[in-house]
Amino acid sequence: MKVQTLRLPDALADRLDTLARATRRSKSSFIREAIERYLDDRQDLEIALHRIRDPGAEWIDHDEVARALDQD
Repeated sequence: MKVQTLRLPDALADRLDTLARATRRSKSSFIREAIERYLDDRQDLEIALHRIRDPGAEWIDHDEVARALDQD
């Protein structure tokens, strides 16, 4: 496992300290969890943007999708 140095604003560091004490979890565990969630969301966003920007992408009109779903 690699070690990273992180600088946090005082207010954010205080919130992290308070939460870690209250939950008896390490500050590192919260930081890892937050970064992992952010990266997952960011990767999903990048995939979506890539698909939107693809000039060969085929688009289906919202009304057409709604009609197709209502045909059950």
